[in-house]
Amino acid sequence: MLLEVEGLSIAFAGEEGVVAVTEDVSFRIAEGQTLALVGESGCGKSVTAGAVMRLLPHPAGRVTAGSVRLRGRELLGLPAEAMYGIRGGEVAMVFQEPLTCLNPVHTALAQVEEVLKLHRPDVRPRGRRAEALRLLEEVELPDLQRRAASYPFQLSGGMRQRVMLAMALAGRPRLLIADEPTTALDVTVQAQILALLKRLRLEHGMGLLYITHDTAVVAEIADQVTVMYAGQVVEQGPVREVLETPLHP
Repeated sequence: MLLEVEGLSIAFAGEEGVVAVTEDVSFRIAEGQTLALVGESGCGKSVTAGAVMRLLPHPAGRVTAGSVRLRGRELLGLPAEAMYGIRGGEVAMVFQEPLTCLNPVHTALAQVEEVLKLHRPDVRPRGRRAEALRLLEEVELPDLQRRAASYPFQLSGGMRQRVMLAMALAGRPRLLIADEPTTALDVTVQAQILALLKRLRLEHGMGLLYITHDTAVVAEIADQVTVMYAGQVVEQGPVREVLETPLHP
């Protein structure tokens, strides 16, 4: 099994005390499988992904119970230094708004090269530029040479998301987490990004955790679906079964 999340509970400390935001969340993703984590805004989807990546806000957010295992290896107990190699390497994440994640003072090409420098020691310095260009071409960045030399503010939302995908793929991850990556895009570009994600998952043999509130997207991209409501899992199973005969309102 690629990813096993069992009994995950997360709490945040605030002015009024500690508040539980998820309780007893469990799901599994097999090698090469796509799981959609679906639910309304505020139900705990993104917080769950943050816990998997060990990216909860510190010191307010913390895991209070549960387990997160990647290929049998427990992640929650690992030292922070050990997570540096896993995060961006074995597990990569694409966020909803790439403009807030990309460095505004570096070109698209430079940012992909930086991931290669950190996570791909097999790529020698002389070969990083060519490999970064290959990755940008793989994610179908249009007008490749000009856009690769562009800064994030010079790119459209769809182009920025393609750059984020190239950066995610650079570390050759076994698991890709996509947190509502098409929400801010128009319908045409959304369809292109979804098709691209499906193709990349098949070609790279990755597992994909796709977070969304859009059931139409779930039907398009996922094999399995886990439905969250108010911080808890209320339903899960094969996509067709859950969408056609839901057990929860």
